[in-house]
Amino acid sequence: MDKLAVLIPAYNESQTITKVVRDVIEITKDITGTVVYVYDNNSQDNTAELAVEAGAVVRHEYAQGKGAVIRRMFREIDAEVYIMIDADDTYPVQAIPDMYHKVAERKVDMVVGDRLSSTYFEENTRPFHNIGNTLVRGLINTLFKTNIKDILTGYRAFSYQFVKTFPVLSRGFEIETEMSIHATEFKMLVENQVIEYRDRPEGSESKLDTYGDGVRVITTVINLFRIYHPFAFFGSFAGILSIVSILLFIFRVFFPFYHTGRVDNMPTLVVSLILFSVAVTAFFAGAILNAIQSSNKRNFELNLINADEKNKNHANN
Repeated sequence: MDKLAVLIPAYNESQTITKVVRDVIEITKDITGTVVYVYDNNSQDNTAELAVEAGAVVRHEYAQGKGAVIRRMFREIDAEVYIMIDADDTYPVQAIPDMYHKVAERKVDMVVGDRLSSTYFEENTRPFHNIGNTLVRGLINTLFKTNIKDILTGYRAFSYQFVKTFPVLSRGFEIETEMSIHATEFKMLVENQVIEYRDRPEGSESKLDTYGDGVRVITTVINLFRIYHPFAFFGSFAGILSIVSILLFIFRVFFPFYHTGRVDNMPTLVVSLILFSVAVTAFFAGAILNAIQSSNKRNFELNLINADEKNKNHANN
């Protein structure tokens, strides 16, 4: 098992990969047992060759997408501490020792490299990225009641416990959103670390599709809210449908019937009853799924306890 594994996903980053790998090796030279891994994701340039020359261990992931790369990394590599950093030289490697010590010594499960509290809005030249980061941060912190300062940052440190319990579902850039929500929902210790962000060097192109990936991120947030908080999700629909059905019944069926003694709006009566039935179904579906989710969270905690006991017994033997 590595002491520290520095994970660098890379796709067509020949312009910056050499500098990033060498900077990481230099800053971690005092952390014995550090290995720098570059996972090449079907690059069309010589990213992989340059990474090898710079001193990294290079592996390949042939399923396209950042989520696929991280899934492979987390499955294959065992380390006490993991640090993930992008290959585009936008993050300062000087933060790595502090992030490492927070995980190794203070038992933090995830350290988030916070760009948004420092230079991101000045350095980033894509205004819709700025708007998207702010929107996603506000949405997640509101829905999931957390205080993560930068949801979409690719600069993070992880504990072994986080990496080996994180189910990677996304294939693209929405993976950072999943990480943030997973840590929050399972009560893992998360800390923010302010970092100085710098924009990509001239000639280096972002792989992020501002609009397409933005839609996927928002969709992921909504889906994860449905999964982790089913009662709130389905209960909201139940409440809206109930109100609509009751208002239809009162104003379009009951009041006319009160005055005339006849049900003149039979279709409206049928629609209101259907809507109310759907609302009741949504309510109980949310309640059942909420009970299942609560059970899953309890089982998760029990599995962590059992894993800790096995590790202690293994260490003693």
